[in-house]
Amino acid sequence: MTATAIRTDEQIQADVLDELRWDARVQPNEVGVSVKEGVVSLTGWVDSFVKKWAAERSAQRVRGVRAVANDVEVRLPAAADRTDGDIAAAATRALEWDALVPVERIAVTVAQGWVSLRGEVEWEFQRRAAERSSRRLAGVRGVSNQVTVRPRSRPAPDELRRRIENALVRSAETDATGLTVEVAGDRIILRGTVRSWAERREAERVAWSAPGVTSVENRVVVAP
Repeated sequence: MTATAIRTDEQIQADVLDELRWDARVQPNEVGVSVKEGVVSLTGWVDSFVKKWAAERSAQRVRGVRAVANDVEVRLPAAADRTDGDIAAAATRALEWDALVPVERIAVTVAQGWVSLRGEVEWEFQRRAAERSSRRLAGVRGVSNQVTVRPRSRPAPDELRRRIENALVRSAETDATGLTVEVAGDRIILRGTVRSWAERREAERVAWSAPGVTSVENRVVVAP
């Protein structure tokens, strides 16, 4: 078996641009791409926050990307401009309509189109669902997710580590052989190497899915 060739910055840049063209949510001429030592920098401007987020996800999907710096600016067209009150009301309704979100535990504030979420939830997927429901709204320039995770159950550290390690082995999107799991109270520390940014993100998602976890420190390195 031949070793995987190290990808040059030029190859990564070309693939990121192709991936942006492939993603129908983003116009490739809206976003500039530069790459240095596998770190992708995105610049330019788009007309919605969801496009900025989609551009970042597109870059992260490309093989060889080690990290992404998203400096894309959101410039709302006049037709999409909303008052902070309108955005706050829409964000609250979106949370109410999302079955995964305990809306009674989350407070929404909006300043100059920037949505801030605060409160406490039991699971990380609830925290992420709250952010997801907000970033798609018209008029939103950005989302600051300050919701904290406060689980009810707290398994013993050895049991918690075993559950996460088994889940990583089951996942078809991660290579568990390159990962180690450390438990420090209710905090999880992930170490090791993976082949892609998407695999790194999946490892973090798996760790967050375990009961009793309040924070995940992802020290996994992308080594294509």
